[in-house]
Amino acid sequence: MTSHTRVLPPGKLPHEQLASLLRCHVPHDPHILVGPRLGEDATVIDLGRDFGDRLLVAKTDPITFATDEIGWYAVNVNANDVACMGATPRWFLVTLLLPEGRTDSALVEHIFDQIDRACAALRISLAGGHTEITYGLDRPIVVGHMLGEVPRDRLVTTSGAQVGDALLLTKGVAVEATAIIAREKSEELAGRFPPEFLARCRGFLHDPGISVVRDAQVATAAGRVHAMHDPTEGGLATGLWELAWAANVGLEVAAAALPVLPETARLCQAFDLDPLGVIASGALLMAVLPSDVQAIQGALEAEDIPAFEIGRVMEKAAGVTLLTAEGRQPLPRFARDEIARLF
Repeated sequence: MTSHTRVLPPGKLPHEQLASLLRCHVPHDPHILVGPRLGEDATVIDLGRDFGDRLLVAKTDPITFATDEIGWYAVNVNANDVACMGATPRWFLVTLLLPEGRTDSALVEHIFDQIDRACAALRISLAGGHTEITYGLDRPIVVGHMLGEVPRDRLVTTSGAQVGDALLLTKGVAVEATAIIAREKSEELAGRFPPEFLARCRGFLHDPGISVVRDAQVATAAGRVHAMHDPTEGGLATGLWELAWAANVGLEVAAAALPVLPETARLCQAFDLDPLGVIASGALLMAVLPSDVQAIQGALEAEDIPAFEIGRVMEKAAGVTLLTAEGRQPLPRFARDEIARLF
């Protein structure tokens, strides 16, 4: 190992390193309209006249942490990223890697049943994939591949955010983290919180839920949405930084406007985690035309999807800032997801 080499922690690669790598691997195929870029949720491919006015949207995302609903997770997180491009998720492929010595037929059937139910709920077809039992694993790993389609004039990208846009966030901060903490630390939490509280937190996976497919569909039908992004690993703070990076803009976020759910706040406090830095699927981050904020919020709330105005898009020179009672300060950055400290 050379002197300048350092071991990287679990989680996403540092933004600067990933951006540097991607600059060296620019696709030369003109059919690729949105290629590998920091902050973009999926790739977009123009298949030409045979595909009509539609564009193909493709995404791959793994589920690597231990969870009793890993198949359901895999479908939903991949569908989210396709939906963030304004597209409709259609076809799902899955690579399922199972641990040697720990896999029986019941486990395999359980995961496939989850995939089937999640696909049915979103009207997605399971189109193919690969399954194997392999060595060196202590838990199942599911790698999903989602394909979708979007009319050419309805494509939305993270890089589309415009100076002056309002920032909207649906549901609340760290829906997914709330469910994970309650599920994975249930024994440790049992003596600290009432059973009904922990049951409600575990249920966050489904209610309010980590899917943002419907959020994206309703919002884009109701008004002019210039950008959408799915804050996941690294939390809302990382999602905001990624949006700013992709669109080459600054952001101003009001701390008092951030909808940190009460359950999330209590669980994060119990483990000294920052809610802005824990995995955050379930919230859709959008940059929208200011005059359309009311229409988009109204349409979402009519579907029982709360939506909050949390800030605005600024010139890049303004930086990415958080407005607090103590004044303006840089939005926190997290080298790795806060939840990783629990595991």
